[in-house]
Amino acid sequence: MIAHYNNSNIFYEVYGKGKPIVLLHGFLESSSMWDTLLPLLTQKNKVVCIDLPGHGKSDAIAEVHTMELMAEVVYSILDSLEVKQARFIGHSMGGYVSLAFSELYPGIITSLVLLNSTTESDSEERKKNRDRAIRLIKKDANLFITLAIHNLFNENTKHLYAHEIKELKEEAYLFPVDGIIATIRGMRDRKDRTNVLQNFNGLKYFVYGNEDNMIPEKVSIQVAKNTNSELHSINSGHMSVYENREEMIKLLHFIEFL
Repeated sequence: MIAHYNNSNIFYEVYGKGKPIVLLHGFLESSSMWDTLLPLLTQKNKVVCIDLPGHGKSDAIAEVHTMELMAEVVYSILDSLEVKQARFIGHSMGGYVSLAFSELYPGIITSLVLLNSTTESDSEERKKNRDRAIRLIKKDANLFITLAIHNLFNENTKHLYAHEIKELKEEAYLFPVDGIIATIRGMRDRKDRTNVLQNFNGLKYFVYGNEDNMIPEKVSIQVAKNTNSELHSINSGHMSVYENREEMIKLLHFIEFL
């Protein structure tokens, strides 16, 4: 399905019936990342999958895809669907967008799962890395995408996911380059939202990979403690949905999303 936001196309799909769940993917991903979980999630739930701006089949919509702007896009879709309340699962960048959504539209999110994500803003070193990434993309976007996607997976086990990595790369090669750059700028400039999660009144879960090189285990543990969030570990790298589907399913049962 296609929604229109400021004369741009935003792709989304709605599956199943029941209590709404919104799934938000990470950087260089799309709503297709949830495909293996959809058959289970849709048994009892209405599931809304959205391609965030500049990703999947959605257009780039600005020079900077701020987390707030992407949250506004998500809200416009939920509003059109007359979804008044929903549970959110946000992977990595999708978690950043979920936190921005919670701040902008309090009361809509009833349960929040931050999957391989964080409330913290980028460090100065990370911001410099983002700027270097933009320079590389302008020279060779496909090289950047290849390196970035490989780095999402656990170094010691990534060979087991060669097929998934290949599919992710081939899909991301089709994303608009200006959209990728706009999203990197948005992640670089995002603010710390630890206080947003501290003040969130619904159920909140931190799910981290114990071999995640992007968001280290110690960071997840500390942020969960600081925000009084329920903490869960999965034996995986940054891509828990791909690297350990079995534990993801057990977790979704445990937190009553299935």
